Amino acid sequence: MNAPRTRVQRRPVHGVLLLDKPLGLSSNQALQKAKWLLRADKAGHTGTLDPLASGVLPLCFGAATKFSQSHLDADKAYETTVALGVRTATGDAEGEVIETRAVSCTLGQVVQVLDEFTGDIDQVPPMHSALKKDGKALYEYARQGQTIERAARRVRIHDLDLLSAQFDGDQPHLDLRVRCSKGTYIRALGEDIAQRLGCGGHLTQLRRIATGPFELSASISLDAFTDLDESARMAALLPVEVLFNDTPEITLDEADAGRFLSGLRRRGPWPDQGLVRVYGAQPRALLGSGHVRAGELIPTRLLSPLEIEQVLKQRAA
Repeated sequence: MNAPRTRVQRRPVHGVLLLDKPLGLSSNQALQKAKWLLRADKAGHTGTLDPLASGVLPLCFGAATKFSQSHLDADKAYETTVALGVRTATGDAEGEVIETRAVSCTLGQVVQVLDEFTGDIDQVPPMHSALKKDGKALYEYARQGQTIERAARRVRIHDLDLLSAQFDGDQPHLDLRVRCSKGTYIRALGEDIAQRLGCGGHLTQLRRIATGPFELSASISLDAFTDLDESARMAALLPVEVLFNDTPEITLDEADAGRFLSGLRRRGPWPDQGLVRVYGAQPRALLGSGHVRAGELIPTRLLSPLEIEQVLKQRAA
């Protein structure tokens, strides 16, 4: 007879974990593992990484889930390898080979093509993606052998750097570093570059090295996080407000803080701002986010008094 499973006692946990997501796990699988390790009662992530991609994935716990949307528009940076001369059905190494061609491009041609793909470009989302059509992910249609018409989207490639290149031998490839806007499909970018070079290609490796201000160097692997004891896991969490640390802050006295938390607007000598962090003065604690219009501070997302109490208790532990 199997032993009964031990029920995990959930608890309030607040903060952000910068996880170096491993290959083979979906973003949600990685999230659920970290959530279980922290015994957290509420968690979410700030956008997904494919199972075939690794790298920095900010995970949000407790009150941080209220502000995860503020990070979705952040620029991203990746390092990727594009195998040249072989096209696959999925645009990556998992798909069956659908075409092979000789590789005859030169370094000068590669540099020219990379310049063409830098800046604002129109990109057709790949069929093997999580983008939804009529409530169903495109990859579900693709698995059924269906191709759905997709409209091109405008994305921005801020930087596209060639790290190394090999044009001969058994494995011709390009190693690239890409810094891009949200919504960019690196798999589609790699395929399009290889097509423009006249040989076709597919992605064999994809690693996200930055998302917004969060860099891979500050991330922790899932294995390393698993090996920590409970207090060290809690110490690895960043404060909730790191999700919008680049915004101005406003500090309110006790009376105005209470009214702000009740959803009331406050007047003050503040310039118009699209997004601000709002703190209470004593004790110093994040109250939530807001925006300022015509001298009025207007609440946007608020922590509950219980969440504020829990954050302060967690910080003091």
